Amino acid sequence: MLRGIVLFLLLANGVFFAWSQGLLAAYGLAPAPVSEPQRLAQQIHPELVVVVPPHSEAAASAPAETVASAPANPANLSEPAECLTAGLFDVARGTQLAKTLGDALPAGTWSMEPGVEPGRWMVYMGRYASADLLERKKAELRGMRIKFEAAPANLEPGLSLGSFDNEAAANKLLGEVTQHGVRTAHVVAERLETHGMRLKLPSVDAALKTQLDALKPALGGKALKTCPA
Repeated sequence: MLRGIVLFLLLANGVFFAWSQGLLAAYGLAPAPVSEPQRLAQQIHPELVVVVPPHSEAAASAPAETVASAPANPANLSEPAECLTAGLFDVARGTQLAKTLGDALPAGTWSMEPGVEPGRWMVYMGRYASADLLERKKAELRGMRIKFEAAPANLEPGLSLGSFDNEAAANKLLGEVTQHGVRTAHVVAERLETHGMRLKLPSVDAALKTQLDALKPALGGKALKTCPA
């Protein structure tokens, strides 16, 4: 019995080998050919096959909807809103500006707040009676190696040795230049402390900025600046 099974298996293996090698093709017994050109004939729509470079696999596999939804121009993304301020305005101009903004801008996008512009003090020499005297004073200061510049228009002809936001700092400089030999300098108020109104726009986006461009004449030459930290 066992010998019969072994002989059957050997015979079956021999027949399979002969079939797989095409030795029985003359009897109509042979596997389907897999070599060219028969393999080409089995392809389905080969013209639709696209070879994708390795680095493009991720992009090729992405859904079409994702690609279509990507922004065409990243530069068009909205800019973050910023806080802007302008002023100081006197009460009359500030009141008029508030009326103009109320008619032109959405409520809550702006406010007029009280503001103070601090005074400014200067160590000053002048006024001089002639241009010659002014030039002599300049020469003296150069000889002492003391820095100076022309005084503001309302104090010409004269010289400024320094300008400060507080009177104490101006007096300190006056003491220093006096020790170096300057005898005719003194401290003057270049600008007195001024009270008024200041415009504040806490959150200016691109759309609001476009509206503000049309309102620049109402600001009376006051520039919009970034709010102080």
